[in-house]
Amino acid sequence: MPYPIKLNLPSPSLYIFEEKKLLSKSPSMPMAASYLPAVQQTNVRGRSRDNSSIPSTPALSLSPSITASYEDNALSEDDENNCLVYPITPPTSEQIFTTVHTEFGHCTNEVYRCVSKHDYTKPFEEQTMEEPPYYIVFATHISLFILHLLGHMRDFFGKRFAKSYFAHLVPQNGYAPLNTNFDSFFTRRLRGRMTDCLCQPVTGVPGRTIVILDRHSIDNNYTQTYTGGKTRALNISSYNYLGFSQGGGCCSDAVKESIRRYGVSNCGTRLEGGSSELHVSAEALVARFVGTEDALISSMGFATNSTFIPALVGKGSLIISDELNHASIRIGARQSGAYIRIFKHNDMSSLESLLREVISQGQPKTHRAWKKVLVIVEGLYSMEGTVLNLPKIVELKQIYKFHLYIDEAHSIGALGPRGRGVTDYFNIPPSSIDVLMGTFTKSFGAAGGYIAGPKSLIDCLRLRGHSCPYAEAIAPPVLVQIVASMASIMGVVSAPRPTNSTFSLSPVGSIVTPRDKTKELLGMVPASSLPTWMNLPPALADGSEARARIRRLAFNSRYLHAGLKKLGFIIYGHSFSPIVPLLIFNPGKLPTFVRMMRSYSPPIVVVVVAYPATPFETARARFCPSASHTKEDIDIVLRACDEVGEILDLKHGSGERWESTRSASVPWSLCTL
Repeated sequence: MPYPIKLNLPSPSLYIFEEKKLLSKSPSMPMAASYLPAVQQTNVRGRSRDNSSIPSTPALSLSPSITASYEDNALSEDDENNCLVYPITPPTSEQIFTTVHTEFGHCTNEVYRCVSKHDYTKPFEEQTMEEPPYYIVFATHISLFILHLLGHMRDFFGKRFAKSYFAHLVPQNGYAPLNTNFDSFFTRRLRGRMTDCLCQPVTGVPGRTIVILDRHSIDNNYTQTYTGGKTRALNISSYNYLGFSQGGGCCSDAVKESIRRYGVSNCGTRLEGGSSELHVSAEALVARFVGTEDALISSMGFATNSTFIPALVGKGSLIISDELNHASIRIGARQSGAYIRIFKHNDMSSLESLLREVISQGQPKTHRAWKKVLVIVEGLYSMEGTVLNLPKIVELKQIYKFHLYIDEAHSIGALGPRGRGVTDYFNIPPSSIDVLMGTFTKSFGAAGGYIAGPKSLIDCLRLRGHSCPYAEAIAPPVLVQIVASMASIMGVVSAPRPTNSTFSLSPVGSIVTPRDKTKELLGMVPASSLPTWMNLPPALADGSEARARIRRLAFNSRYLHAGLKKLGFIIYGHSFSPIVPLLIFNPGKLPTFVRMMRSYSPPIVVVVVAYPATPFETARARFCPSASHTKEDIDIVLRACDEVGEILDLKHGSGERWESTRSASVPWSLCTL
């Protein structure tokens, strides 16, 4: 049930930069009578200008006044001043917005932009895991002890006096239970108490805002009953980093056209009848985007790691893995049959010490040299938000001659001045890495994953990786979403299109030519590599729209990270990371935090993570800002966390804080990016 708490919020100016130093004039919030006409006039101007200049495909997204045409399940907004539906500051006569504010927020202030790149004049930003006070650690372990004690007591007596509730945990008619008491303990005793906070059903587009389906429970979350109501909430939980997951606009229009041309499935695997021209084009585009000779794509990001790692190494090989690598990497490493060693998270000293030991000692018992040594790391870690120390690990690679595999599931598209991932962030040539892996789920608004590297390696993986011969090929609509979003990030070079085919299927090895400055053009893609029927608007074709999104994401990530730290929370991760974990520690506070944030005005949807995804004592909320958020959205999140954090006693971070969060504005120096 929502908490009937009236939050006495501080002034919004508390978390807002001193904009009077940046802007000549900061308009105040207008009345509805003057505000809505300004929005409507801007929409009319945007539609008329778009129709005259872009006759083929509409701009990136439709304007807010026509969202009802494709948001059939969205809410009818009665509150004309709702900050989730309309921007706080009305558009001026010269501002044209071609996005739906609920999906991609309107923000024209260029001050709220930032470039994500490493500053080599400063040392690498080591992300230390700050420890909470001892009483928080003690209270967390006490709560876990009480959970185990009372849970096992209830199981003990329940199996004897309430057998009907535990029938699925005891043998029945000679059949052993599929779920044992131990395996399902946390499902029943921890997750069951916070079911209303997990797996929240939603409808519509997971953009800047999201519509959640209201539900309640009358049996302690054993079952959930849907009320039929809907609530629009600020979405700070989705992986839509660059905001390409939209209900209208260029990408979605291209997806609709692909369904008409190709259908919804290829009905086959890549090595059988499932390969189409879209697959070939997408793989060539991915190879150009990440800067490698060749690439292959898979229909599932998790399976990209779990099915291709066993094809890289086997018995007699060594895998050195970061202790906090994703579960897909762990499963793939176990299936490979290779010997596995672990080093401390992102600790290059621990890695180097381990390398010296395993290389000098060789294989166990026989002490023979390893067939291969493969180091597997992530570019951006999904639970901690830490960024790989790539310069140091490349230096170690040159010394110890191991192969390097980088999982860029979260960093590709989100880091670097051009969104090319961790190599772009550190300005390190992609050729320095043997295997680059990534997914299309986070920054491209699609699904699936890719493996990129030398052509000889990729050709081998096409046959030996289990995804290619056994897994269903990526569906055509998903492929078109990948191609459209990735091409808009790269920019399109205008060139004559071939007249006798849909694509220019050039040899992949000829796509990446770093020495040809004219052809490279900062990694832009020739128009002949795209479907002839895919017409990107000028703002997308020249890459300016995507560059603005990348800079907005960098600003929002760093602003949220810095603001939460100044409020006194313990925050993990890199300042440019779009994953911002806020440590809650005590598992009993997790559902309370989610419910209070959802009861806030406006409501905020957050994700909390606990065991087994994280250790018992480091439960956390994980914020995922995106380019679709405005600075005002981040201010709302900061104000909500400030109030809820005070109530739940979550502010245990060290360092400089805002002295007063109730009366004064924040000095500009505290928020300098």
